[in-house]
This record gives sequence, structure tokens and C-alpha cells, in this order.
Amino acid sequence: MRPTSPASPGRRTTLVAGASLLALGVLPVQAQQKKYGPGASDTEIKLGQTMPYSGPASAYATIGKLQQAYFKMLNEQGGINGRKINLISLDDGYSPPKAVEQVRKLVEQDEVLALFQTLGTPSNSAIHKYVNARKVPHLFLATGATKWADPKNFPWTIGFNLSYQAEGVIYAKYLLKNKPNAKVAILYQNDDYGKDLLKGVKDGLGAQGAKLIVAEASYEVTDPTVDSQIVTLQGSGADTFINITTPKFAAQAIRKAYDSGWKPLHIVNNVGASVGSVLTPAGLDKSVGLLTIQYYKDPNDPQWKEDPAMLEWRAFMGRFYKDGDPKDASNLYAYIAAQLMVHVIKAAGNDLTRENVMKQATGIKNLKLPLLLPGMALNTSPTDYFLVKQAQLSKFTGTQWAGFGDVLSTVD
Repeated sequence: MRPTSPASPGRRTTLVAGASLLALGVLPVQAQQKKYGPGASDTEIKLGQTMPYSGPASAYATIGKLQQAYFKMLNEQGGINGRKINLISLDDGYSPPKAVEQVRKLVEQDEVLALFQTLGTPSNSAIHKYVNARKVPHLFLATGATKWADPKNFPWTIGFNLSYQAEGVIYAKYLLKNKPNAKVAILYQNDDYGKDLLKGVKDGLGAQGAKLIVAEASYEVTDPTVDSQIVTLQGSGADTFINITTPKFAAQAIRKAYDSGWKPLHIVNNVGASVGSVLTPAGLDKSVGLLTIQYYKDPNDPQWKEDPAMLEWRAFMGRFYKDGDPKDASNLYAYIAAQLMVHVIKAAGNDLTRENVMKQATGIKNLKLPLLLPGMALNTSPTDYFLVKQAQLSKFTGTQWAGFGDVLSTVD
């Protein structure tokens, strides 16, 4: 990396990022007896993850790339309590068999302390029983499947995203209140992810669901397009479209619906709502009026232009992840997750056993990370693994997502 002068932008970036790490508590801990599990030592903490660097969900690859950049920044500043973070990030191609192969390598050969942000419902479903049998912390999964919050049967697994079922319930309640006579068509990915969010929608609609839902269509991740499904759904006469898709297919569905002249109330799930990786390829003009939910700040929203946390994130992007797209919300999401992991490692102090790391991950109290929406806090307990429990509905204006209404709680 080219050296920078004290007055250069790179220098200012380092200072800003350093201040952030201090705010997160990345400071030397008081002397305590050192305890180490696999992957931890006086000098290093090894974490592992699988990411779809190839395959149908490769739009999410930026999450792993950003997190590697984040820990590189942290290591340049001394690491956590003097220990460098070694994030081993492997490609699984969004393929469950490949995920099993790679995770076994991470656990049995690399001997990581914990898994972090392994991405995708299918991939994580494939390794779920294995990592719990091996008692490896399976932390902050980049998927919202509801089953990641099952401490009784899977105590070593905890998700990060708002649960898909909770997201589906929010959309359903919005429709019941604002469009009670809607004719609803639903497109969903034919796997645990798509079915989980679909269940949330149906649970939220309750008895009205049988009347309101007029058409459903599914797709496989190996399908080249969802164009035929959109044509079928349009033909149902639906005036409301719930789009449960990952980025590649979300962009296709948005574009095809618009180009076909179908103008329903179009709700797209959060994981397929990035301005950079979805709406821009689909066409920003074709995305106007879309609805989704958000639980972190939109990097494209001008209201956050001078927000200190957003300025810090942009400075980080400019120095440590220049290839990343600042319009892609996945990069902001990845940054928040990395900050959360830092919080847990810092809280574990010198007791870097897998048991204590899991204890800290399931004992998060009122953690307010600055890129979450105002008023939001993260909480977990040994009996409650739902990390994110709040969200806000948002509408796309043509340039950014604009939140409206209150920040909603997903629990009673």
C-alpha cells in the first residue's frame, strides 16, 4: 500500500477507524488467567467462514471480502488485546455439499475457534448438526432462517439477520392494515430460506391468507431466470407481489415485472433489496415504489450523509476496500456484523475457549451499534437467540430507500 502523508485522506481514515475500534472496546483487558481453545493463542484468533465467491449467490461475495478487509484494518492497529484476527474465508459456491467439505476443513484441519457469518440458508442447514456435534461456535449466520434460534436443540448456532418469518409477518400485517382486499402473488426460492419467509407471510395473514393469496410460484437456484414465473404470476390478476428472492433473481423479477407492464404493489425481501447489487442492475426507474424492511442505515439515503458512523464506514471503504461498492448495502451489513464479532471477542477477554465465546455471544445486552437504525439495540440470552428484533418499512424513491412509520418490534 502506498504510504500517505499526515495530511492525506488515508491518514485521516486510519484515525477515524481507530476511534471506532476504541468505541467498540478494543482495548487491552486487565490481567486474567489465559484460557485457550482451538484456534486461539497469545498472538492469534482464527475464525472461519464459507461464502459464495462463485455460483448463483455470488453477489453476496462482497460480504466476505469486506470482513477480511475489516480484520486487516483491525490487525494493523494491533488486533484485539494484542491478538491478530485470522479470518479464513472459503468459497462454497452456495452449494450445500461444498459447504460441508469446506467447514470440515475449517474445523478439523484449520482448527478455527469459531465460525463467523457463514452465508446462506442451504449451506448452513447442511452443516447445522455437524458444528453442534463438534461444539463449535456457529456465530451470526448471514441468513435469517428462524431455525437458527433454537438453543435447546442447537445451542452452538446463532443467526444475525432479522428472522425471515418475522419479516414475512411484518409484510402481512402491513397488507392487512393498508390493503385488506389485496390479491397477492408470491415468488419464492424453493428451499428453506424461501419457505421460511413464505411461512411468515402466511402466518401473518392468518385466516385471510386463503382468500388474499391468489398465486404462488417457486424457482430453483440453478434456474437461469424467473421470467416465466413472473408471467404466470402476472396472469393471476394479482395487484400485490411479494418477491422472496436473492439478488440475481430479485433483479430479474423487478425488471421483468416492469417490462411486462405489471404494476402491482411490489414488496421485495430485505436480502434482495440492495440498491447496488439488485436495484441498479434491475433499473432504478423500474424499482420506484418498491417496499422492503430495513434494520440498518441505507448508505444511499441522504439523511445519513453526514452521520458520523456513515462517514467512518465510507472512510474505511475508501482505504481498506476500494473495490467494494459503497452503494451496495451488503457492504454496510458486513461491517456491522464484523463489529459485532469484535464485541464478542473483546468481551471474552483472555478466556478464548469455545464455551466462553458462545457465552458472550448469547449474553449481549442492549448493544447499540452506530450503523443500526436509531433506537435499535441487539440483545441475546441463553434462551433467546433472536438477535435482531426490530425493523422499519421502507419505500424506494428512485435513488434510495426512505423509511416510513415507526421502528417495529417483531415480538409482542
